[in-house]
Amino acid sequence: MRPRDIRNLTNVEIGRHLDEAYQELFNLRFQYATGQLKNTARLGQVRREVARLRTLLRERELAAAQEE
Repeated sequence: MRPRDIRNLTNVEIGRHLDEAYQELFNLRFQYATGQLKNTARLGQVRREVARLRTLLRERELAAAQEE
């Protein structure tokens, strides 16, 4: 998911995507540990997706705090 697409989402939707990404990351790590994972690059992709989502949530949190 691209950053500009993420910015159009609400905090609830971002949280849902974040939960899904964490679940996928867990499954990928499990597959990697058992030797079943074919596309190891997917681990990095999901980690970056998690970072993007968390960064945007933090930006919004800081913006809300600054407005107060």
